Amino acid sequence: MIGIVIVTHGNLGSALLDTAEFITGAPLKSVKTVSVISGEPAEKLRDKVDSAIKCVDQQKGVLIFTDMFGGTSSDMSYSFLETGKTDVISAINLPILLRAVTARQHLDFIELGKCLTNYGKKNISLASEILKGRRRSEKSGCKIICLQSV
Repeated sequence: MIGIVIVTHGNLGSALLDTAEFITGAPLKSVKTVSVISGEPAEKLRDKVDSAIKCVDQQKGVLIFTDMFGGTSSDMSYSFLETGKTDVISAINLPILLRAVTARQHLDFIELGKCLTNYGKKNISLASEILKGRRRSEKSGCKIICLQSV
């Protein structure tokens, strides 16, 4: 199973994980959160991320999700990039987390990363456009498992 680490400012990651577990009705395996606390030394944060990666790593890859590109959570996570083994996806939200925990059972590490970034880009919606019927229906190019409902 592909591991997931969620690195966010404050308790956002924990709230997302709690909500995802509420929706799925079960604890999510191989998922850990790391909170960036204001004033925390960079080395302590790095140690927390490293520990979380080791905890979820099952030798099938680890995706690190962060809340904001260019923020402390992302900048720290980039130091763990390792081709084919560890990657970082910025802008975590609940739909992407739910998709990740579902699709990781059926996709390999590289496919999952591509699928989730495509899914995220194509599934941000402006309600007024949808209600007016202006939203185009586009396929994301992911395997069908990534597109199916959670």
